[in-house]
Amino acid sequence: MSQRDTIAAIATAPGAGGVGIVRLSGVRSAEIARAICGRRLVARHAHHVRFRDGDGDTLDDGIALYFAGPASYTGEDVVELQAHGGPALLQALLARCVSLGARHARPGEFSERAFLEGRLDLAQAEAVADLIAAGDLRAARAARRALDGEFSCRVEALADGLLAIRIHVEAAIDFADEPLDTLGGGPLRARLDALARDLDQLLLAAERGRRLRDGLHAVIVGPPNAGKSSLLNALAGSDRAIVTDIAGTTRDLLHEVVRIDGVELGLVDTAGLREGGDAIEREGMRRAEAELQRADLAIVVLDARDPDTGAAAVMQAIANMPRQLWLHNKSDLLEQPPPLPAGVGSRQHLAVSARTGAGLDELHDRLRELALGDGAEATDGAFTARARHVEALGRARAELVEARAQLRHEALDLAAEALRLAHDALGEITGRVHPDDLLGRIFSSFCIGK
Repeated sequence: MSQRDTIAAIATAPGAGGVGIVRLSGVRSAEIARAICGRRLVARHAHHVRFRDGDGDTLDDGIALYFAGPASYTGEDVVELQAHGGPALLQALLARCVSLGARHARPGEFSERAFLEGRLDLAQAEAVADLIAAGDLRAARAARRALDGEFSCRVEALADGLLAIRIHVEAAIDFADEPLDTLGGGPLRARLDALARDLDQLLLAAERGRRLRDGLHAVIVGPPNAGKSSLLNALAGSDRAIVTDIAGTTRDLLHEVVRIDGVELGLVDTAGLREGGDAIEREGMRRAEAELQRADLAIVVLDARDPDTGAAAVMQAIANMPRQLWLHNKSDLLEQPPPLPAGVGSRQHLAVSARTGAGLDELHDRLRELALGDGAEATDGAFTARARHVEALGRARAELVEARAQLRHEALDLAAEALRLAHDALGEITGRVHPDDLLGRIFSSFCIGK
Protein backbone atom coordinates (compact mmCIF):
# COMPACT_ATOMS: atom_id res chain seq x y z
CA MET A 1 0.00 0.00 0.00
CA SER A 2 1.37 3.37 -1.00
CA GLN A 3 2.31 5.77 1.78
CA ARG A 4 0.68 8.44 -0.39
CA ASP A 5 -2.76 6.95 0.25
CA THR A 6 -5.07 8.87 2.53
CA ILE A 7 -6.06 6.68 5.45
CA ALA A 8 -9.01 6.84 7.84
CA ALA A 9 -9.97 5.13 11.08
CA ILE A 10 -12.05 5.54 14.21
CA ALA A 11 -9.55 6.86 16.76
CA THR A 12 -11.63 6.38 19.92
CA ALA A 13 -12.21 3.19 21.87
CA PRO A 14 -14.91 0.71 20.80
CA GLY A 15 -18.35 1.13 22.32
CA ALA A 16 -20.68 4.05 22.91
CA GLY A 17 -19.42 7.34 24.32
CA GLY A 18 -20.17 11.00 24.53
CA VAL A 19 -17.68 11.82 21.77
CA GLY A 20 -16.13 9.72 19.02
CA ILE A 21 -13.37 10.71 16.60
CA VAL A 22 -12.73 9.69 13.01
CA ARG A 23 -9.19 10.55 11.95
CA LEU A 24 -7.83 11.11 8.43
CA SER A 25 -4.21 11.42 7.34
CA GLY A 26 -2.81 11.99 3.87
CA VAL A 27 -2.80 14.35 0.94
CA ARG A 28 -6.58 14.16 0.38
CA SER A 29 -7.60 14.67 4.01
CA ALA A 30 -8.65 18.32 3.64
CA GLU A 31 -10.46 17.60 0.37
CA ILE A 32 -12.44 14.71 1.91
CA ALA A 33 -13.24 16.77 5.00
CA ARG A 34 -14.52 19.64 2.84
CA ALA A 35 -16.91 17.26 1.06
CA ILE A 36 -18.24 15.92 4.37
CA CYS A 37 -18.41 19.26 6.21
CA GLY A 38 -19.56 21.41 3.31
CA ARG A 39 -16.89 24.04 3.89
CA ARG A 40 -13.17 24.63 3.68
CA LEU A 41 -11.35 24.04 6.97
CA VAL A 42 -8.79 26.52 8.28
CA ALA A 43 -5.72 24.90 9.82
CA ARG A 44 -5.69 24.76 13.63
CA HIS A 45 -9.18 26.18 14.01
CA ALA A 46 -12.14 24.31 15.51
CA HIS A 47 -15.17 24.36 13.20
CA HIS A 48 -18.72 23.53 14.28
CA VAL A 49 -20.14 21.78 11.22
CA ARG A 50 -22.74 19.29 10.02
CA PHE A 51 -21.36 16.00 8.72
CA ARG A 52 -23.27 14.99 5.58
CA ASP A 53 -23.60 11.72 3.69
CA GLY A 54 -23.44 11.24 -0.08
CA ASP A 55 -27.03 12.40 -0.54
CA GLY A 56 -26.44 15.59 1.41
CA ASP A 57 -28.41 14.42 4.43
CA THR A 58 -27.04 15.23 7.88
CA LEU A 59 -25.28 12.38 9.67
CA ASP A 60 -24.49 14.42 12.76
CA ASP A 61 -23.16 17.78 13.87
CA GLY A 62 -19.79 18.11 15.59
CA ILE A 63 -16.34 19.62 15.52
CA ALA A 64 -13.84 19.40 12.64
CA LEU A 65 -10.12 20.10 13.15
CA TYR A 66 -7.52 20.38 10.39
CA PHE A 67 -3.75 20.13 10.96
CA ALA A 68 -1.68 20.94 7.90
CA GLY A 69 1.48 18.88 7.44
CA PRO A 70 4.24 18.75 8.42
CA ALA A 71 3.01 20.33 11.69
CA SER A 72 0.80 17.38 12.59
CA TYR A 73 1.06 14.07 14.43
CA THR A 74 1.85 12.08 11.27
CA GLY A 75 3.70 14.85 9.43
CA GLU A 76 0.97 14.74 6.76
CA ASP A 77 -2.30 16.67 6.47
CA VAL A 78 -4.50 15.38 9.29
CA VAL A 79 -8.22 15.93 9.94
CA GLU A 80 -10.17 14.89 13.02
CA LEU A 81 -13.95 14.71 12.83
CA GLN A 82 -15.42 14.77 16.34
CA ALA A 83 -18.97 13.47 16.41
CA HIS A 84 -21.26 11.92 19.01
CA GLY A 85 -19.82 8.59 20.07
CA GLY A 86 -22.41 6.10 18.83
CA PRO A 87 -20.76 3.12 17.07
CA ALA A 88 -23.23 3.10 14.16
CA LEU A 89 -22.75 6.83 13.60
CA LEU A 90 -18.96 6.58 13.64
CA GLN A 91 -19.01 3.65 11.23
CA ALA A 92 -21.22 5.66 8.87
CA LEU A 93 -18.83 8.61 9.07
CA LEU A 94 -15.86 6.33 8.42
CA ALA A 95 -17.66 4.74 5.46
CA ARG A 96 -18.28 8.22 4.04
CA CYS A 97 -14.53 8.97 4.25
CA VAL A 98 -13.75 5.73 2.41
CA SER A 99 -16.34 6.44 -0.28
CA LEU A 100 -14.58 9.76 -0.95
CA GLY A 101 -11.21 8.09 -1.57
CA ALA A 102 -9.65 7.22 1.78
CA ARG A 103 -8.82 3.65 2.75
CA HIS A 104 -9.06 1.91 6.10
CA ALA A 105 -5.89 2.38 8.14
CA ARG A 106 -3.91 -0.62 9.29
CA PRO A 107 -3.19 -1.07 13.04
CA GLY A 108 -0.63 1.50 14.10
CA GLU A 109 -0.39 3.13 10.66
CA PHE A 110 -0.81 6.69 11.95
CA SER A 111 2.15 6.23 14.32
CA GLU A 112 4.08 4.40 11.61
CA ARG A 113 3.70 7.40 9.33
CA ALA A 114 4.79 9.69 12.16
CA PHE A 115 7.97 7.60 12.41
CA LEU A 116 8.55 7.51 8.64
CA GLU A 117 8.05 11.29 8.44
CA GLY A 118 10.58 11.87 11.22
CA ARG A 119 8.04 13.14 13.76
CA LEU A 120 8.95 10.35 16.20
CA ASP A 121 11.78 7.88 16.44
CA LEU A 122 10.95 4.21 16.87
CA ALA A 123 11.33 4.14 20.65
CA GLN A 124 9.02 7.16 20.96
CA ALA A 125 6.46 5.56 18.65
CA GLU A 126 6.43 2.45 20.84
CA ALA A 127 5.98 4.68 23.88
CA VAL A 128 2.70 5.92 22.35
CA ALA A 129 1.30 2.38 22.58
CA ASP A 130 2.75 2.00 26.09
CA LEU A 131 1.07 5.22 27.21
CA ILE A 132 -2.30 3.99 25.92
CA ALA A 133 -1.86 0.61 27.61
CA ALA A 134 -0.49 1.94 30.94
CA GLY A 135 -2.24 0.26 33.84
CA ASP A 136 -1.51 2.95 36.45
CA LEU A 137 -0.20 6.48 36.82
CA ARG A 138 3.41 5.37 37.42
CA ALA A 139 3.48 3.41 34.16
CA ALA A 140 1.77 6.28 32.32
CA ARG A 141 4.37 8.78 33.54
CA ALA A 142 7.19 6.45 32.56
CA ALA A 143 5.71 6.01 29.09
CA ARG A 144 5.34 9.78 28.84
CA ARG A 145 9.05 10.22 29.59
CA ALA A 146 9.90 7.74 26.86
CA LEU A 147 7.57 9.55 24.46
CA ASP A 148 9.25 12.86 25.36
CA GLY A 149 12.52 11.30 24.23
CA GLU A 150 14.33 10.67 27.52
CA PHE A 151 15.28 7.10 26.56
CA SER A 152 16.04 8.06 22.94
CA CYS A 153 18.31 10.93 23.99
CA ARG A 154 20.41 8.61 26.14
CA VAL A 155 20.64 6.07 23.33
CA GLU A 156 21.60 8.77 20.82
CA ALA A 157 24.27 10.15 23.17
CA LEU A 158 25.82 6.68 23.39
CA ALA A 159 25.58 6.25 19.62
CA ASP A 160 27.31 9.60 19.03
CA GLY A 161 30.11 8.72 21.44
CA LEU A 162 30.49 5.31 19.84
CA LEU A 163 30.63 6.84 16.37
CA ALA A 164 33.44 9.17 17.43
CA ILE A 165 35.42 6.19 18.74
CA ARG A 166 34.75 4.26 15.52
CA ILE A 167 36.12 7.14 13.47
CA HIS A 168 39.27 7.21 15.60
CA VAL A 169 39.82 3.45 15.29
CA GLU A 170 39.15 3.33 11.55
CA ALA A 171 41.49 6.26 10.97
CA ALA A 172 44.19 4.44 12.93
CA ILE A 173 43.88 1.44 10.59
CA ASP A 174 45.63 3.52 7.92
CA PHE A 175 48.63 3.70 10.25
CA ALA A 176 48.72 0.04 11.22
CA ASP A 177 52.54 0.06 11.41
CA GLU A 178 52.41 2.53 14.29
CA PRO A 179 51.73 1.38 17.88
CA LEU A 180 48.23 2.38 18.94
CA ASP A 181 49.54 4.32 21.94
CA THR A 182 51.31 6.72 19.60
CA LEU A 183 47.95 7.34 17.89
CA GLY A 184 46.08 8.28 21.05
CA GLY A 185 45.41 4.74 22.25
CA GLY A 186 45.36 5.67 25.95
CA PRO A 187 42.65 8.34 25.74
CA LEU A 188 40.77 6.15 23.25
CA ARG A 189 40.60 3.25 25.70
CA ALA A 190 39.54 5.62 28.48
CA ARG A 191 36.70 6.97 26.32
CA LEU A 192 35.62 3.43 25.49
CA ASP A 193 35.65 2.45 29.19
CA ALA A 194 33.52 5.49 30.06
CA LEU A 195 31.11 4.65 27.25
CA ALA A 196 30.83 1.07 28.51
CA ARG A 197 29.94 2.34 32.00
CA ASP A 198 27.25 4.61 30.58
CA LEU A 199 25.87 1.70 28.56
CA ASP A 200 25.74 -0.49 31.68
CA GLN A 201 23.74 2.20 33.50
CA LEU A 202 21.32 2.56 30.59
CA LEU A 203 20.92 -1.22 30.39
CA LEU A 204 19.92 -1.35 34.06
CA ALA A 205 17.45 1.51 33.56
CA ALA A 206 15.99 -0.16 30.46
CA GLU A 207 15.58 -3.45 32.33
CA ARG A 208 13.66 -1.60 35.05
CA GLY A 209 11.57 0.05 32.34
CA ARG A 210 10.84 -3.33 30.78
CA ARG A 211 9.64 -4.72 34.10
CA LEU A 212 7.52 -1.59 34.65
CA ARG A 213 5.88 -2.14 31.26
CA ASP A 214 5.68 -5.93 31.12
CA GLY A 215 5.60 -6.70 34.84
CA LEU A 216 7.76 -9.04 36.87
CA HIS A 217 7.50 -12.70 35.85
CA ALA A 218 7.74 -14.69 39.08
CA VAL A 219 7.53 -18.46 39.51
CA ILE A 220 6.44 -19.92 42.85
CA VAL A 221 8.39 -23.10 43.64
CA GLY A 222 8.91 -25.29 46.65
CA PRO A 223 8.30 -28.76 48.06
CA PRO A 224 4.76 -30.19 48.22
CA ASN A 225 2.42 -28.81 50.91
CA ALA A 226 4.63 -25.82 51.67
CA GLY A 227 1.76 -23.44 50.89
CA LYS A 228 2.56 -22.30 47.34
CA SER A 229 -1.06 -22.29 46.18
CA SER A 230 -2.17 -20.58 49.40
CA LEU A 231 0.41 -17.85 48.75
CA LEU A 232 -0.87 -17.40 45.19
CA ASN A 233 -4.42 -17.01 46.52
CA ALA A 234 -3.26 -14.52 49.17
CA LEU A 235 -1.44 -12.36 46.61
CA ALA A 236 -4.30 -12.59 44.09
CA GLY A 237 -6.93 -11.85 46.72
CA SER A 238 -9.11 -14.75 45.56
CA ASP A 239 -9.22 -18.55 45.56
CA ARG A 240 -7.49 -19.05 42.23
CA ALA A 241 -5.71 -22.28 43.18
CA ILE A 242 -7.09 -25.42 44.84
CA VAL A 243 -5.61 -25.88 48.31
CA THR A 244 -5.62 -29.27 50.11
CA ASP A 245 -3.40 -31.19 52.52
CA ILE A 246 -2.80 -33.82 49.83
CA ALA A 247 0.73 -33.70 48.39
CA GLY A 248 0.77 -33.22 44.64
CA THR A 249 -2.58 -31.37 44.38
CA THR A 250 -1.07 -28.88 41.92
CA ARG A 251 -0.12 -30.78 38.78
CA ASP A 252 0.03 -28.13 36.05
CA LEU A 253 1.09 -24.49 35.84
CA LEU A 254 -1.42 -21.93 37.07
CA HIS A 255 -0.94 -18.37 35.80
CA GLU A 256 -2.29 -15.28 37.52
CA VAL A 257 -1.58 -11.58 36.94
CA VAL A 258 -1.81 -9.33 40.00
CA ARG A 259 -0.93 -5.68 40.60
CA ILE A 260 0.98 -4.90 43.78
CA ASP A 261 1.63 -1.26 44.65
CA GLY A 262 1.37 -0.31 40.99
CA VAL A 263 3.68 -3.09 39.78
CA GLU A 264 2.25 -5.80 37.56
CA LEU A 265 3.31 -9.25 38.73
CA GLY A 266 2.85 -12.36 36.61
CA LEU A 267 2.67 -15.26 39.07
CA VAL A 268 3.00 -18.91 38.12
CA ASP A 269 2.08 -21.57 40.66
CA THR A 270 3.87 -24.86 40.03
CA ALA A 271 3.87 -28.48 41.11
CA GLY A 272 5.79 -29.27 44.28
CA LEU A 273 9.41 -30.29 43.69
CA ARG A 274 10.39 -33.60 45.21
CA GLU A 275 11.87 -36.97 44.36
CA GLY A 276 9.45 -39.52 42.96
CA GLY A 277 5.79 -38.89 42.27
CA ASP A 278 3.57 -40.42 39.59
CA ALA A 279 3.96 -39.73 35.87
CA ILE A 280 1.58 -36.73 35.89
CA GLU A 281 3.30 -35.16 38.89
CA ARG A 282 6.73 -35.64 37.32
CA GLU A 283 5.50 -33.89 34.17
CA GLY A 284 4.28 -31.03 36.36
CA MET A 285 7.72 -30.76 37.95
CA ARG A 286 9.35 -30.76 34.51
CA ARG A 287 7.10 -27.88 33.45
CA ALA A 288 7.93 -26.01 36.64
CA GLU A 289 11.65 -26.26 35.92
CA ALA A 290 11.09 -25.16 32.31
CA GLU A 291 9.08 -22.15 33.50
CA LEU A 292 11.97 -21.12 35.73
CA GLN A 293 14.15 -20.68 32.65
CA ARG A 294 11.92 -17.78 31.52
CA ALA A 295 11.35 -16.18 34.92
CA ASP A 296 12.68 -12.94 36.38
CA LEU A 297 12.29 -14.18 39.94
CA ALA A 298 11.98 -17.47 41.81
CA ILE A 299 9.73 -17.23 44.86
CA VAL A 300 10.70 -20.23 47.00
CA VAL A 301 8.08 -21.31 49.54
CA LEU A 302 9.19 -23.54 52.42
CA ASP A 303 7.30 -24.85 55.43
CA ALA A 304 8.74 -22.82 58.33
CA ARG A 305 8.24 -25.81 60.66
CA ASP A 306 10.55 -28.00 58.55
CA PRO A 307 12.50 -25.82 56.07
CA ASP A 308 15.05 -28.52 55.25
CA THR A 309 12.51 -30.90 53.75
CA GLY A 310 12.66 -30.60 49.98
CA ALA A 311 15.12 -27.69 50.08
CA ALA A 312 17.81 -29.62 48.19
CA ALA A 313 15.54 -30.30 45.21
CA VAL A 314 14.49 -26.65 45.14
CA MET A 315 18.07 -25.35 45.31
CA GLN A 316 19.02 -27.54 42.37
CA ALA A 317 16.09 -26.25 40.31
CA ILE A 318 16.84 -22.55 40.95
CA ALA A 319 20.64 -22.77 40.85
CA ASN A 320 20.84 -20.50 37.79
CA MET A 321 18.23 -17.96 38.91
CA PRO A 322 19.83 -14.55 39.55
CA ARG A 323 16.88 -13.32 41.64
CA GLN A 324 15.52 -15.45 44.46
CA LEU A 325 13.16 -14.73 47.33
CA TRP A 326 12.78 -17.38 50.06
CA LEU A 327 9.53 -17.37 52.02
CA HIS A 328 9.23 -19.33 55.26
CA ASN A 329 5.49 -19.94 55.21
CA LYS A 330 3.16 -21.13 57.97
CA SER A 331 5.10 -19.05 60.48
CA ASP A 332 1.85 -18.58 62.41
CA LEU A 333 2.03 -22.24 63.45
CA LEU A 334 5.28 -21.67 65.37
CA GLU A 335 5.47 -20.41 68.93
CA GLN A 336 8.53 -18.32 68.06
CA PRO A 337 9.42 -16.62 64.76
CA PRO A 338 11.39 -18.98 62.50
CA PRO A 339 15.19 -18.53 62.52
CA LEU A 340 16.22 -16.75 59.33
CA PRO A 341 19.71 -16.32 57.83
CA ALA A 342 21.65 -13.25 58.98
CA GLY A 343 24.18 -11.08 57.19
CA VAL A 344 24.62 -11.10 53.42
CA GLY A 345 21.53 -12.43 51.70
CA SER A 346 19.27 -12.03 54.72
CA ARG A 347 16.89 -9.80 52.75
CA GLN A 348 16.22 -12.76 50.49
CA HIS A 349 14.38 -14.48 53.37
CA LEU A 350 11.00 -13.52 54.83
CA ALA A 351 8.73 -15.14 57.37
CA VAL A 352 5.11 -15.11 56.18
CA SER A 353 1.76 -16.74 56.72
CA ALA A 354 -0.43 -17.08 53.66
CA ARG A 355 -3.31 -18.07 55.96
CA THR A 356 -3.24 -15.07 58.33
CA GLY A 357 -1.55 -12.52 56.02
CA ALA A 358 1.38 -11.99 58.40
CA GLY A 359 4.44 -10.70 56.54
CA LEU A 360 2.56 -10.02 53.29
CA ASP A 361 3.05 -6.24 53.52
CA GLU A 362 6.80 -6.75 53.76
CA LEU A 363 6.55 -9.22 50.87
CA HIS A 364 4.80 -6.57 48.78
CA ASP A 365 7.63 -4.12 49.48
CA ARG A 366 10.30 -6.66 48.54
CA LEU A 367 8.53 -7.57 45.30
CA ARG A 368 8.31 -3.91 44.35
CA GLU A 369 12.02 -3.41 45.07
CA LEU A 370 12.90 -6.46 43.01
CA ALA A 371 10.80 -5.17 40.13
CA LEU A 372 11.86 -1.54 40.07
CA GLY A 373 14.81 -1.04 42.39
CA ASP A 374 14.91 0.57 45.80
CA GLY A 375 14.20 4.18 46.81
CA ALA A 376 13.84 7.17 44.52
CA GLU A 377 15.68 5.35 41.74
CA ALA A 378 12.62 3.16 41.31
CA THR A 379 10.32 6.01 40.25
CA ASP A 380 12.23 9.23 39.58
CA GLY A 381 13.18 9.50 35.93
CA ALA A 382 11.97 6.01 35.05
CA PHE A 383 10.96 5.38 31.45
CA THR A 384 9.29 2.42 29.79
CA ALA A 385 11.30 0.07 27.64
CA ARG A 386 10.64 -3.15 25.78
CA ALA A 387 12.31 -6.54 25.66
CA ARG A 388 13.76 -5.72 22.24
CA HIS A 389 15.40 -2.59 23.66
CA VAL A 390 17.03 -4.57 26.46
CA GLU A 391 18.17 -7.22 24.00
CA ALA A 392 19.67 -4.60 21.66
CA LEU A 393 21.51 -2.90 24.54
CA GLY A 394 22.80 -6.30 25.64
CA ARG A 395 24.19 -6.96 22.16
CA ALA A 396 25.80 -3.52 22.08
CA ARG A 397 27.42 -4.22 25.45
CA ALA A 398 28.77 -7.58 24.26
CA GLU A 399 30.27 -5.92 21.18
CA LEU A 400 31.90 -3.23 23.33
CA VAL A 401 33.52 -5.95 25.43
CA GLU A 402 34.80 -7.51 22.23
CA ALA A 403 36.08 -4.16 20.93
CA ARG A 404 37.98 -3.51 24.17
CA ALA A 405 39.58 -6.94 23.96
CA GLN A 406 40.64 -6.40 20.34
CA LEU A 407 42.09 -2.99 21.15
CA ARG A 408 44.24 -4.57 23.84
CA HIS A 409 45.70 -6.79 21.12
CA GLU A 410 45.79 -3.83 18.69
CA ALA A 411 43.63 -5.78 16.22
CA LEU A 412 42.13 -2.59 14.82
CA ASP A 413 40.12 -4.20 12.00
CA LEU A 414 38.34 -6.52 14.43
CA ALA A 415 37.83 -3.71 16.94
CA ALA A 416 36.28 -1.51 14.24
CA GLU A 417 33.89 -4.28 13.23
CA ALA A 418 32.79 -4.85 16.83
CA LEU A 419 32.20 -1.11 17.23
CA ARG A 420 30.14 -1.06 14.04
CA LEU A 421 27.94 -3.90 15.30
CA ALA A 422 27.49 -2.13 18.63
CA HIS A 423 26.53 1.08 16.82
CA ASP A 424 24.02 -0.81 14.66
CA ALA A 425 22.47 -2.42 17.75
CA LEU A 426 21.87 1.02 19.27
CA GLY A 427 20.44 2.21 15.95
CA GLU A 428 17.81 -0.54 16.06
CA ILE A 429 16.32 1.00 19.21
CA THR A 430 15.51 4.37 17.66
CA GLY A 431 14.97 3.05 14.14
CA ARG A 432 18.06 4.49 12.49
CA VAL A 433 18.95 0.90 11.66
CA HIS A 434 16.28 -1.79 11.51
CA PRO A 435 15.68 -5.21 9.94
CA ASP A 436 13.12 -5.23 7.15
CA ASP A 437 10.39 -6.91 9.20
CA LEU A 438 10.88 -4.91 12.41
CA LEU A 439 8.43 -2.11 11.61
CA GLY A 440 5.71 -4.57 10.67
CA ARG A 441 6.09 -6.47 13.94
CA ILE A 442 6.05 -3.31 16.05
CA PHE A 443 3.18 -1.36 14.50
CA SER A 444 0.91 -4.39 14.03
CA SER A 445 0.54 -4.48 17.83
CA PHE A 446 -0.93 -0.93 17.93
CA CYS A 447 -4.64 -0.20 18.02
CA ILE A 448 -6.35 0.91 14.82
CA GLY A 449 -6.66 4.70 14.79
CA LYS A 450 -3.26 5.27 16.37
